[in-house]
Amino acid sequence: MTDFRDLHVPGRPLILVNAWDAASARLVAAAGAAAIGTTSAGVAWSLGAPDGDALPPDGDALPPAAAVAAVERIVAAVAVPVTADVERGYGDVAETVRRISAAGAAGVNIEDGATARPDRIAAARAAAPGLFLNARIDTYLAGAGGLDETVERATAYLAAGADGIFVPGVTDPATVAALVARIDAPVNVMAGPGAPPVGELAALGVARISLGSSVAQAAYGLVARAAAAVLGDGGYAELAGAADYGTLNALFTPGVPGRG
Repeated sequence: MTDFRDLHVPGRPLILVNAWDAASARLVAAAGAAAIGTTSAGVAWSLGAPDGDALPPDGDALPPAAAVAAVERIVAAVAVPVTADVERGYGDVAETVRRISAAGAAGVNIEDGATARPDRIAAARAAAPGLFLNARIDTYLAGAGGLDETVERATAYLAAGADGIFVPGVTDPATVAALVARIDAPVNVMAGPGAPPVGELAALGVARISLGSSVAQAAYGLVARAAAAVLGDGGYAELAGAADYGTLNALFTPGVPGRG
């Protein structure tokens, strides 16, 4: 298996199509992904819980055991490295990260929120020295600061042991370029509709691009539209373009070529 750290190359970014269960992970891997990133929102929704981003600070709703079990299923489903989004750490950051590492993950994302939390990064580093530790900075998402505040937090997180810096909520090319220039570590941005294409972000020096919860949202959006259609006018048009049954089943059939 490719070393997960080696996949973070400025100018040749690692692309993470974030998955939330074994099937979505295996589909992403089958498409040729070099690694799988989980989406904490997608995992939470699939297990009947809200995403922690929508809750007050330190208000993660998903039980740590459920989050770890989801990571274990995804790791078992694919033959590429998996990095796990653990929100704020699900309570005891060190214990959660130890369990995520034991589950076979190669990396972990830990977010801060409205205020800097280098203590979380230091606890995670001490708990799992071998994991690629991606520190998520929510200055732009939370409206808690601009470029200088983001760089200040990044510097503190790198000093605490982070390997990479994730700044979601930023797609402006000039800002992305400034972050890459001022942060001495692989920079991760979150992309989707309205963001610059992968090639443009790569040219800016980005080392990692995540899709976050957007793929899970798109999948659940399809469920909502299909249900509304068949329960409304009785139509099935929303089901066009569905994944082939045989292809999906083959991904999980022992002995079938291409199975993870």
